[in-house]
Amino acid sequence: MLKIYRYLEPYTIPILAILALVFLQSLADLYLPTLMSDIVNKGITNSDINYILNTGSCMLLVALAGSLCAIGASFFSSHVAAGLGEILRQKIFSHITQFSLAEFDQIGPPSLITRTTNDVNQIQTVTIILLRMMLSAPIMCVGGIILALSKDRGLAWIIVFVIPILFTVIIIAAAKGFPLFLKMQKKIDRLNLLLRERLTGVRVIRAFHRSADEEERFQDANLELTQIAIKVNKIMATILPIVMLCINLTTLAIIWFGSIRIDAGTTNVGNMIAFLQYALQILFSLLMASLMLIMLPRAQASAARINEVLALKPSIKDFPALITRRSSLHLRGLLEFEHVSFSYPGAEEDALFNISFKARPGETTAIIGPTGAGKSTLINLIPRFYEVSSGRILLDGIDIRELEQEDLRSRLGLVPQKAILFSGTIYDNIRFGREDVSPQEIEHAAEIAQALEFIQKMPQGFESLIAQGGTNISGGQKQRLAIARALVGKPEIYLFDDSFSALDFKTEAKLRQALKRETNQATVIIVGQRVATIMDADHIIVLEDGKIVGRGKHCELYQNCSVYREIVVSQLSEDEIV
Repeated sequence: MLKIYRYLEPYTIPILAILALVFLQSLADLYLPTLMSDIVNKGITNSDINYILNTGSCMLLVALAGSLCAIGASFFSSHVAAGLGEILRQKIFSHITQFSLAEFDQIGPPSLITRTTNDVNQIQTVTIILLRMMLSAPIMCVGGIILALSKDRGLAWIIVFVIPILFTVIIIAAAKGFPLFLKMQKKIDRLNLLLRERLTGVRVIRAFHRSADEEERFQDANLELTQIAIKVNKIMATILPIVMLCINLTTLAIIWFGSIRIDAGTTNVGNMIAFLQYALQILFSLLMASLMLIMLPRAQASAARINEVLALKPSIKDFPALITRRSSLHLRGLLEFEHVSFSYPGAEEDALFNISFKARPGETTAIIGPTGAGKSTLINLIPRFYEVSSGRILLDGIDIRELEQEDLRSRLGLVPQKAILFSGTIYDNIRFGREDVSPQEIEHAAEIAQALEFIQKMPQGFESLIAQGGTNISGGQKQRLAIARALVGKPEIYLFDDSFSALDFKTEAKLRQALKRETNQATVIIVGQRVATIMDADHIIVLEDGKIVGRGKHCELYQNCSVYREIVVSQLSEDEIV
């Protein structure tokens, strides 16, 4: 929690104001029973009506001042808590954007969403309670004890007897609740994961008649969360009744034994009433402390999860000294792999072994191979989504690890295997590749990507809205828009990761022909499953089990590489092979 609260530094002045207001409110609350005691004592003797009226007016002013202080403290504490939530969400999001895919794989998107929303909300709630009560509760408790003893020491044994009982109940409940709160947050992660999969995969689920099974999975996860929540609530629900029982029994004991002392003449009614008020303030301060202890374990669990994200260092970093030294060099697009090997975190074997090749500007390099050969893995190493395990990747003779990530990626145009679109217009999605692009350039990129025809048929053209994830257009249309998005950036290197798989052969042929004219000065790397997609490439690299098993042109590979020959024979007729 302390690591989280270091972000409250911008709110130092409001926090000091809150503490001052809470302090004044506590003093007002402590002063009221004394005034009440004096009025009661004077009222019994009826000796000075003016004194009673003056003291009563003073009580009203003190109560009003305390109320105003309470309102001000509530306002500022809400403002500070909301500001802390804003800072935490921004810190988490900014930190997450620096993660490589390895860190995303380690924590998982559903858990990151929960930590940015639910966990931050828990911190906000506890912050409001702490700001209001962490000063008020001790002042009320200590001040109440001192003033109660000043009124009647003979009844003090009642408070001495009750306080240890309350402390024991609160500590036991907090100790049992903390591990359950931690489990609850993990169960919320699980629930979010299932909900996300259920909503994003609704078409597949319905196509395979798995709706009932998915509902059962969600129900099981929901039931587990509910059972833990019930356990937590049972533990925490015992605190309030016990505390209230102690308060009521304490009130009864004070009145009972106070009446005996009044009858014996050792105290008076005013002192007994004041002692009762102070005793109630002491016990209610303990009730506030119990409320803090109820909330703190869950907030502590949330804080630990947030700190886990913020403490997770991105595995891919920039090196400023090297960037400065290299920034003046002109990059033309020559890409080289030198003995590159890579393994995923936690994997027993490498996904790529000793990969070496060159991709030159003005040429098309194609990569093909069976499923799981490592083609997409190889593409993901170029933008440094993952870091190579050994070897190096060079861009015009410079190790890409010596380049700033933003600078490196600005020179790449990536079309991923799964086309990702964002909610907004078609225009917004295409210009995502370059914000300063003109409408004419967008239209030209769409024409090259063979997307212009279907865009013009839509009711609002380029201003037509794309649903979240592009669910309102076909897979082929999504791929063409993703290609147009890469084209508007005019990068030095184009990376097409099986980006034509959803296109029919006629559209693909027209697209490849248009791309060849548009990208004739750039380096083009195409990952493909179709032989027809890559057979005209200047260089073809054949991967199998993470190793290069063949390289050359189509005819050479067909003659010399058995893996490539098997792929070709499985897809093309004899007339199409040559």
